[in-house]
Amino acid sequence: MPDFFSFINSVLWGSVMIYLLFGAGCWFTFRTGFVQFRYIRQFGKSLKNSIHPQPGGLTSFQSLCTSLAARVGSGNLAGVALAITTGGPRAVFWMWVAAFIGMATSFAECSLAQLYKERDVNGQFRGGPAWYMARGLGMRWMGVLFAVFLLIAYGIIFSGVQANAVARALSFSFDFPPLVTGIILAVFALLAITRGLHGVARLMQGFVPLMAIIWVLTSMVICVINIGQLPHVIWSIFESAFGWQEAAGGAAGYTLSQAITNGFQRSMFSNEAGMGSTPNAAAAAASWPPHPAAQGIVQMIGIFIDTLVICTASAMLILLAGNDTTYMPLEGIQLIQKAMRVLMGSWGAEFVTLVVILFAFSSIVANYIYAENNLFFLRLNTPKAIWCLRICTFATVIGGTLLSLPLMWQLADIIMACGNDSNLLIVFYVQIMPDDLVMQLHRF
Repeated sequence: MPDFFSFINSVLWGSVMIYLLFGAGCWFTFRTGFVQFRYIRQFGKSLKNSIHPQPGGLTSFQSLCTSLAARVGSGNLAGVALAITTGGPRAVFWMWVAAFIGMATSFAECSLAQLYKERDVNGQFRGGPAWYMARGLGMRWMGVLFAVFLLIAYGIIFSGVQANAVARALSFSFDFPPLVTGIILAVFALLAITRGLHGVARLMQGFVPLMAIIWVLTSMVICVINIGQLPHVIWSIFESAFGWQEAAGGAAGYTLSQAITNGFQRSMFSNEAGMGSTPNAAAAAASWPPHPAAQGIVQMIGIFIDTLVICTASAMLILLAGNDTTYMPLEGIQLIQKAMRVLMGSWGAEFVTLVVILFAFSSIVANYIYAENNLFFLRLNTPKAIWCLRICTFATVIGGTLLSLPLMWQLADIIMACGNDSNLLIVFYVQIMPDDLVMQLHRF
């Protein structure tokens, strides 16, 4: 069975997803006039505006923190380690490329979510890909199909991936039983998700910035301590990015392809650009200024923070540790724990364990909120259906701690590819947003 999933994964990512992601990102970049570069100077202003409360929805900052909670999970630690293990330092470069391209994709899908959102019976804004498939195209059947995909991915599979990372981290540092880890994590996650959308958003607006700052500041301090090695690490990323070293040996094509694939996979799993997940949080916001593009810009900031700041911080730690970790037979989170032991001493692995618990917990909770949002689209937002989803999430968190790491990532990659295909094709078909909105964007 693992071989079957590996085959499906290689077909989807080797023959379809890389070209679709790159092509979609480039098309959205040109279509929006290089929005991710033109509006970098607006990031500060957009963040300032994002804290202003508006009636009928979350603040833009709460929406950003909720989407960051889902993005900033174990993928920022275990995923980066996995990318470097399989693709080398060059994978970091392609993660950056995927992030910059993905910013335009995220802008498009989040602006579209704002455009086609609607209010539920409680007056809360609801929206996402399922809504713009139904309301923008009049194809409710496709919205239903996407909503089911998202329920499986975010209500079940991805929560198991996060739990797996926590279990491995605790096992590596403290020899803690994975099953006990799963039960404890599932209980705390259940307590959080019963607070609902507004409760989770209020929790995440304080929780997410704190955990991100802790990790990034720690990485910066370690980089300063090891500043003599930093130029070599940065050079190794760019030097190996295009496979020049392997060209003489005839292996350049394979190694470069592997690095690009892993870089795009891990970047996408981390920042979720094009997957159709972030629009569920973006649509819940009552943005200021009241324009769909406002939330699109705010969500671009999320990708910048997630991949270009947090993932880069993780990559620098692994590469600074050098050969002491790169070639060890470790998987995912255990590799970055070993790197921190090399750089910080015996307590380094324990520190990573604490961070991955925070990251994974926030991601599990936000993933559930995405899944619950789509129950509203499916008109299954009854107490019974909501509790069934909560129980499924609870069980998946426990089960995820007992499965192997490669199997969990393969399942995540397959589900991610399926959801991404349908979402991007629909966004293409809808032409991102009406032409008048594009014209307004240039004056925004």
